[in-house]
Amino acid sequence: MNDQQQPPQHQAKQPGDENAMHPEPEYIRDSYRGADKLLDKVAIITGGDSGIGRAVAVHYAREGADSVIVHLKESRDAEATKRLVEAEGRRCLVLKGDVAAPSFCREIVNRTKREFGKINIVINNAAEQYDWDDITEIPDDQLLRTFQTNLFSHFYLTKAALPHLSEGDTIIATSSINAFKGNDTLIDYTATKGAIQGLVRSLAMSLMDRGIRVNAVAPGPVWTPLIPASFEAEKVAEFGNQVPMKRAGQPSEIGPAYVYLACEESSYMSGQTLHLNGGVILNT
Repeated sequence: MNDQQQPPQHQAKQPGDENAMHPEPEYIRDSYRGADKLLDKVAIITGGDSGIGRAVAVHYAREGADSVIVHLKESRDAEATKRLVEAEGRRCLVLKGDVAAPSFCREIVNRTKREFGKINIVINNAAEQYDWDDITEIPDDQLLRTFQTNLFSHFYLTKAALPHLSEGDTIIATSSINAFKGNDTLIDYTATKGAIQGLVRSLAMSLMDRGIRVNAVAPGPVWTPLIPASFEAEKVAEFGNQVPMKRAGQPSEIGPAYVYLACEESSYMSGQTLHLNGGVILNT
């Protein structure tokens, strides 16, 4: 394959707009056939407007689930995702706000209950990242913000949703390959992803007796709006070349993992992580 998988490009704000990417990511393959694996389930998906979150929402809709997609600023992307979900014949509620605020996470749960009457799946997916050459460059307020968005939001939303979850329901976190191998320029981001791994394992143990499963997906390089919003144009052009497959993954290649972790076919799995990373071998 070509060394350069996408042209140089940069977006000046986080978490980025999918509609401004060239090429736009693939969110689901035409060949994906739903089988009602999540029929009439209700899922909350943070960062659900684009990237992996959009892929999860559309795959879930094709499997029969309704979704609440939560986003920060990207209203155009969020409305596009809503249309995609509704085109699959399912309902979609769009909520705009900051998951770093515990009050908003409580509002997400309350609005979901009012709209759908239940919650079955919680996807903690929202994240931000910044490229630093040295830890001394990271401002204190940015360090706090990265942890608030990437990690604290998992606590806030899980705390709010847990009283409404029952046996057979699931919590899924988006981790990262960086939690297992480190990253010399995504230091604070990588630290949050490592903490997510500890949270997933601990929550899985805590909720085992209630029959609520907790797992994670740890993607490698995936072509999402966070990439042009995080890196300079030339680095974006080389994004994905560092893995054995020599390319970035597409969200369409990640979404089915979230289907598996949410459906009964994964009923013997909790506290675990699925690694979709382009062939990187990790000692986990």
